[in-house]
Amino acid sequence: MTGKYVISLDQGTTSSRSVLIDHEGRSVDSIQRKFPQIYPQPGWVEQNPQEIIFSQLGSMTDLITCHALEAKDIDSIGITNQRETTIVWDRETGRPIANAIVWQCRRTAPIIADLCSDLAVCDRIELVTGLHPDAYFSASKIKWLLDNVPGARKLAEEGQLLFGTVDCWLIWNLTGRKVHATDVTNASRTMLYDIYKGCWDKSLLELFDIPEHMMPEVRPSASFFGETDYPNIPAGIPICGVAGDQQAALFGQCCFEAGQAKNTYGTGCFLLLHTGDTPVTSRNGLVTTIAASAPNVTHTEYALEGSVFMAGALIQWLIDELGIAQTPAETQQLAESIPDTGGVYIVPAFTGLGAPHWEPDARGAIYGLTRGAGRAHIARAALEALAYQVYDLAVAMQADAGLKIRQLNVDGGASANDFLMQFQSDILQTQIHRPMNIESTALGAAYLAGLTNGFWNGTEELRAMRTTDSVFDAQMRPAYANELLRGWREAVRRTC
Repeated sequence: MTGKYVISLDQGTTSSRSVLIDHEGRSVDSIQRKFPQIYPQPGWVEQNPQEIIFSQLGSMTDLITCHALEAKDIDSIGITNQRETTIVWDRETGRPIANAIVWQCRRTAPIIADLCSDLAVCDRIELVTGLHPDAYFSASKIKWLLDNVPGARKLAEEGQLLFGTVDCWLIWNLTGRKVHATDVTNASRTMLYDIYKGCWDKSLLELFDIPEHMMPEVRPSASFFGETDYPNIPAGIPICGVAGDQQAALFGQCCFEAGQAKNTYGTGCFLLLHTGDTPVTSRNGLVTTIAASAPNVTHTEYALEGSVFMAGALIQWLIDELGIAQTPAETQQLAESIPDTGGVYIVPAFTGLGAPHWEPDARGAIYGLTRGAGRAHIARAALEALAYQVYDLAVAMQADAGLKIRQLNVDGGASANDFLMQFQSDILQTQIHRPMNIESTALGAAYLAGLTNGFWNGTEELRAMRTTDSVFDAQMRPAYANELLRGWREAVRRTC
């Protein structure tokens, strides 16, 4: 152990956080900076890459300054990030050629529809990448930038442009533009990476017309990614762990073995089931992805994943656009103030429906409104919608893996909502475990970095530190749960 702390850089969809984590796995402090989302057209979502850098490294500088930290106090840095969001920049100037295209953005759906109209192409993508062809992933976003930013295609062919997911963009800047690299978990979300051979797939790069020299080097999640060389940040701190946010959360929940599952309630909702070194091909609309592994694991580990596009973002919509509540906590109070939704269902397909439905053209809807419906009914229906969407994922996942999820580990901001957690347990008829520290994403990145650099000795030490805050057991009669689910399925049917 060379320092007192590990710093986790948690770059999310709407904010960037820097978290100081001690040897006991406790979050000593966390500094967050929000940054604006950009919506140029309906269905389009962008971010300014410079705002991402300034928010993330600004929060890190504030954290270091607040605690008067020097390089010797920091063992290592771990990075976790929104995954599929796509940035292309000039390798000489360091300037992005355009705003980042965010994972939620649907502008490239026509590209997917055109290139993947041939079933053989779809099969090839799924066979190589484990992913269902969709605008959600990075490949079509890169193509759109090269095809639509003036001069970008020529610069790319000349070797002038670099592509990266947000982790790659952070590493490149943090290391003084010395390292252009990503990790296997982020690479596996581009729809360009062969998750079985462990390399960029030349045929898919050709399909999307992307020069291979744009692509970053791919390294294990628990490995060395360079040292800090950035203004106002102590130099020489090793970056030793990188993972996409959902794989980081799986690792932070200590789901190191096949059969263990977690669900993160963030901007979106993400259910992952660890499948060990055996990749499970989904027959039910899920995707196969690479899991983050400890440094002593020599083989690739995999997970089944289902993604819900609108989770915490739905709650934020209630607050920002409808004014139904002023804080997320108030939605719990509203939900608990009434016995049920009065038959109101919300299908939050604002940017289409993700797994297991994969209906990109679906749009959000509220069903069952009557004159007696008020803001409490809509707030409760929104929270219940999160649980229904997770239920759909769990059913598909259990069918694919051939097992029952008997315990679900949860994390993310919305997991603090006791009403939602109880309703989730009721609908799933499954025990829900919420840890003391619900920020499993930041913790997972820290664990990867600390294990790599010797701050912690191994995964057993990490398991021993885990403490459970709350356990939720199903209390709802199964017959009533099934009745509610029939209403949900009908609402989805009408939406699609």
